Amino acid sequence: MLRVHFTTDDIARVRVATAPDPLWEITNSFQALAGQEAPLLFGDWRRLVRSRLRPAHALLAALLPPRGYTPDFLTPELGGSHDLEGAVDTVLRTPRTALRRDLTALAASPRRTRPLPSEVRALADGEPSALRHLGAALRGYHRCALAPFWPQVRAQVDADRALRTREVLRGGTDGLLASLGPVLRWRPPVLEADYPVERELRLEGRGLLLQPSLFCLRRPVTLAAPDLPPVLVYPIQHSLGWARLPSRPAPGGELAALIGRTRAAILEDVVPGRTTGELAHRLGISGAAASQHTAVLRNAGLLLSVRRGRHVLHTITPAGSALLEGPGSV
Repeated sequence: MLRVHFTTDDIARVRVATAPDPLWEITNSFQALAGQEAPLLFGDWRRLVRSRLRPAHALLAALLPPRGYTPDFLTPELGGSHDLEGAVDTVLRTPRTALRRDLTALAASPRRTRPLPSEVRALADGEPSALRHLGAALRGYHRCALAPFWPQVRAQVDADRALRTREVLRGGTDGLLASLGPVLRWRPPVLEADYPVERELRLEGRGLLLQPSLFCLRRPVTLAAPDLPPVLVYPIQHSLGWARLPSRPAPGGELAALIGRTRAAILEDVVPGRTTGELAHRLGISGAAASQHTAVLRNAGLLLSVRRGRHVLHTITPAGSALLEGPGSV
């Protein structure tokens, strides 16, 4: 069980990340790639990525086992930046004491069945060649497994952020934390979740960063060291077939069905996130008509629809944004 303990100051310092974190997505996706969980959500992505992996990714396999401890230094605080190059540079600037602490903990993990390779021991010593290899492995894996899908990853996380924003407007921080169920359970002043080990995280006025992650599976993830800036990575609600969604609008096909003022107006209006009922009210059309129009837009890969209780929230995708912003757009 994981229990996150809040003070009054912590409640005022809860934040939701503005974008997917490339390092957390590297970490979570690499571990998801090794398993078979959630085949409907990740089966297409796994089939596409596994054929592209290279031997250089063996270092990441040693550092990111499917179960058990994961070194904290691979997912440092990025100060609100989500640039891959800056993130990798932050990892490579990790002090040697932190490298040794984390890699010693990795070697001692009870789930390990074999010794760590010599390159990991060189990494613990901060050897420049080992650090360069780590940087190349992180960039190479991202290029292979994430970059082709990054617009879809961003769209899925943006949809979750729209949901959280609505909960904050409706119920403040209390509503936000309560909206994280059923994976997380808000029992003020404690946020609980099922966890592989017993863990008490006391925020003690530092606040908490909530980081939505497409590749976080089943349960949230947090850092092991209690003195690091508190972050809680949580799984988002996915759209089936997300890996097949187009990242750019294509000519012809279903996009021809978009011609018309109503669908153009819907595409513009869903940018901040709208429910079907809100779209119907704002555009003066029936709920059935709004559902029909959003289905066409969704099938064309131009918006995402996420069910939340009795409502369906629609948000725009990168392909939809490109269509709005491009020459001759709707």
